[in-house]
Amino acid sequence: MNLIYNVVFFLSLALHASAQVPSNCDAPSSYPHTQIEDMYMKPKKGIFSNGEKVRYRCAEGYTPNSGSRIIKCQNGKWTQLTMTCEKKNCGSAGELFNGYFHYMGSLLGDKTYAVCNEGFTLKGMEYRICKDSGWSGEIPTCEEGGEPQVVPVEVTCPAPSVANSVKLSETGSVYRVRDSVTLACSEGFLLTGAQQLTCGPDGQWQPELPLCLPSNDIIESPKPNGRCGVPPYLSNTHLSDCCRAQADFSPGHQVRYSCALGYRRVRGAHYSTCVSGRWTPVTLRCERKSCGSAGEMSFGHFVYTGVEFGDTATGVCDEGYQLVGQDVRNCMNDGWDGRVPVCEAVQCAKLPEVVNGEINGRLEPPYVYSTVIGYRCRVGKLIGTSELYCTKDGTWSAPPPECKDITCPYPRVQYARRTGGIRMPLEFGDSVTFVCSRGMVMNGPGTVTCSLDGTWTPALPTCQYQQ
Repeated sequence: MNLIYNVVFFLSLALHASAQVPSNCDAPSSYPHTQIEDMYMKPKKGIFSNGEKVRYRCAEGYTPNSGSRIIKCQNGKWTQLTMTCEKKNCGSAGELFNGYFHYMGSLLGDKTYAVCNEGFTLKGMEYRICKDSGWSGEIPTCEEGGEPQVVPVEVTCPAPSVANSVKLSETGSVYRVRDSVTLACSEGFLLTGAQQLTCGPDGQWQPELPLCLPSNDIIESPKPNGRCGVPPYLSNTHLSDCCRAQADFSPGHQVRYSCALGYRRVRGAHYSTCVSGRWTPVTLRCERKSCGSAGEMSFGHFVYTGVEFGDTATGVCDEGYQLVGQDVRNCMNDGWDGRVPVCEAVQCAKLPEVVNGEINGRLEPPYVYSTVIGYRCRVGKLIGTSELYCTKDGTWSAPPPECKDITCPYPRVQYARRTGGIRMPLEFGDSVTFVCSRGMVMNGPGTVTCSLDGTWTPALPTCQYQQ
């Protein structure tokens, strides 16, 4: 009897002990847009002890919104994950000078299209995609002039077809990007959704088409009336970041406009308000900032394309001066970039010395534009130009002269006498004039000149008796 009692006693102890042993947990559940961090999975092989914890993270492209990242194994079951993950928001795609971004959204996978203002051409990618690392690509540029921007192969939107509605505004039979249409419901119907629609770069109306439902249905099942769609586009402005990704606004909502980079407010209010499904008129007007004068240039001046944002001023030096520094200044948001360039006088090289000659006066280099140098000969005759000047091109007006000791033999003409050129010696350039004796006639020129080769030019004349 005691033996049976002991066996039963020990069996009950064993059963009690086994009931107190906590149960293990299998692999944790998966949740939308989440992943279990690798460090919690690799060594476990799908078995987790009671009390163990597992940490989750959001999948690529998603960010945690609220709740705890951790679940716990308790008595063979996992606690519930309270963390939620939402698509990553890329926010603003940046400033597009002379244009704006048209957002189809700012969440992971959404696109934003670059649209240039009238008169500007897009250079670069026409759209950017919201990715895990942010907006793809780089911000394009809007360059003045060129071919008109082509928004993906002449994108058009189909005529907005809303049953029991009428159009309050009409742009024509073809609806292109940025064209807007305002709708109203027929009598007995109430509008559910946006009243103003805008043709988006993807060929779809933004926001989605509204509905015109019978008044009775609206009373039985209340829906928003009087909501507004995408705020109107305003040249040379942009919307605040908070409102760029939205396409649906409640009555009374205000959006704020501000002047684009390089522009300033001249009049009007910054705000537009959603009233009865329409945005109140935007009165803000922005004009290009003025940079004023680009500065004063000594011995030069600026040639302007204008003095407002985006214009240029090109430095031009006076004749005989050369520009040092950047010649073009750009009118930027904060004024002219760079510095005022300098105009320095053009310099000519030092001239070689002239054998047997010298420069008049004491003139030392540098020889700048319009400098004049005069030469004289100590020995011989000056051959060439006696005065040289430094030209606007940095060259001398002529080669330096030469000093040569050139003499001609004494000129003898029979039956003739000299009337000039009596000075001796007779050097290069000297002239002698002859007259024949009475009753005689001269053959040849009466005046001859001493030439560079030391001979008389033309040849000496002769005198003959007149027959």
